[in-house]
Amino acid sequence: MQGLTICTTAVFIIGEIAGVGVLALPRAVDDTGWIGFVLIVVFTLLSTYTATLIGKCWAMIQERYPEYRSHVPDPYPIMGEKTYGKTGRYLVTITLNIFNFGSSVVFLVLAAGNIETLLTDVIKDISFCYWLMILTCIVVPIVCLGTPKDFCFRPIGVGAAISTGIACTLIIIQIFQDNSHSKNTTVHSNIKLQNFSSAFGTMVFAVSGHSVFPTIITDMKKKEDFKLAALLGYGIVLLMYIPTAASGYFVYGRDVNVNIIRSIPAGPLAYVVDILVTLHLLLGFIIYMNPVCQQFEAKVGVPKAFTWKRCIVRPLIVLVVLFIAESVPHFGAILSLVGGSTTTLLSYVFPCLFYMKLCNSNCGNKTDHPSSVIEWSLVLRMTSHVTIQTK
Repeated sequence: MQGLTICTTAVFIIGEIAGVGVLALPRAVDDTGWIGFVLIVVFTLLSTYTATLIGKCWAMIQERYPEYRSHVPDPYPIMGEKTYGKTGRYLVTITLNIFNFGSSVVFLVLAAGNIETLLTDVIKDISFCYWLMILTCIVVPIVCLGTPKDFCFRPIGVGAAISTGIACTLIIIQIFQDNSHSKNTTVHSNIKLQNFSSAFGTMVFAVSGHSVFPTIITDMKKKEDFKLAALLGYGIVLLMYIPTAASGYFVYGRDVNVNIIRSIPAGPLAYVVDILVTLHLLLGFIIYMNPVCQQFEAKVGVPKAFTWKRCIVRPLIVLVVLFIAESVPHFGAILSLVGGSTTTLLSYVFPCLFYMKLCNSNCGNKTDHPSSVIEWSLVLRMTSHVTIQTK
């Protein structure tokens, strides 16, 4: 089976991270003021850089450990193990699964909310909770597909990227049409520390797909080309984010909803945008669930090939996500909390620590040294501080 190319990898990057940012960044910018645009650019550049570090880390691990030169289900935890021993592996595994589960919940909640709004005048008897269950039944068969390198999986990334690009264009068109018919003066929110912290977490989440990047890298034809794919993917994402956030910020101001679709007036364009964004969210949900499923399957001994065991394990994992979504159906709180805690570790802390450790001549030792314990204690302190600020 051939691996992913630069363009295909870039498409997966776009399809994975672009959707939620398009919806939530206009409100996040209003909560931070004009400095929000600077923060989006800064976080995008930082995320691009740390994404390339992940690619370099995996290349070094494959060079030193031949057993990892084929596809593996848990590349990110392996990076933690080869740099900081069992402590690193456990911390990465826990953080990774919390992030992927949290992201999957956000995507499912948003998709169900969009469908409920779209069909509220047609189907009034189906509530939000029931839409969550209906969408879960729809995505379960697709979740049972293989990995990103499989041909059947590639249309998911392509569909997510294309739907988001079209949706961004239509959102901007609809916003400016609404502005041309409105005579109201735009008023912006007063910047408050709590809102600023929440927006900070949202922005970090919007440009972070690092939990899935190692899985994508292992499926690439040439692992060293990931840096080019990251530059291309993040460049296109930034071209989506800035115009959408700017149009919502300057036209609606403090009246912009946490989900930009709720701010644009009802009409044909709004309905099309709703459908496209919902499509992206469902496809993005599948992308985020894939690493979680692969790790769990490796633990319980499910074969890499498609078998009936996969059709039992993966639906059970999706049911856990459904339970969380039904319990906490407010995506804004989940988004900010996940963005300010686990995302910080996966996107900015771990890649830098792992790269520096792998560049050290003693990186192959699996035991935990006193220096490693000190480094991890500093990481945990920093993360807990960011989490408190985000809350």
